[in-house]
Amino acid sequence: MVNSRAFARFQRIGTLAVAAAAFMALAAPASAQEFKAGDLTVEQPWSRATPAGAQVAAGYMVIRNAGSAPDRLMAVESGISGKAEIHTMAVDDKGVMTMRMVEGGLEIPAGGTVELKPGGYHLMFIGLKAPPKEGEPFAATLSFEKAGPVAVEFAVTGMAGGAPAGMGGAMKHGG
Repeated sequence: MVNSRAFARFQRIGTLAVAAAAFMALAAPASAQEFKAGDLTVEQPWSRATPAGAQVAAGYMVIRNAGSAPDRLMAVESGISGKAEIHTMAVDDKGVMTMRMVEGGLEIPAGGTVELKPGGYHLMFIGLKAPPKEGEPFAATLSFEKAGPVAVEFAVTGMAGGAPAGMGGAMKHGG
């Protein structure tokens, strides 16, 4: 004969295990994309959808350098836009926000990480040929000084959305 108290405990443990597994699946990044080139790893490139008629879109990601020498992100190309640039955004002591192109490329330090995110370093896709649409990824090529070209795919979130799960960066950025 089965002990009903032990059986009830077994059922609760099973239910908790199923709930924990479901939570872990939901907490995992929506699309944990990694792209490697030499010592560099490009993690989860993403962008926001833009409205019809928009001329610019922004791109974000994390770049990790496991090597003993720095590298530089020198250029970006994508069929989604006429041109793409590496930009930085800053706020001065008077609260004035400025955005400018990064001259000479973006250094990825040896053994370091650079996060391209809203409100900081980011990519600008200029002269959009078609607006990025939520759920429809787009391709781009990142060109590094040492690692060379890296083909990546940008996940596209909703217009008001932030970074995909696991990326942080809830701050909004126009474009």
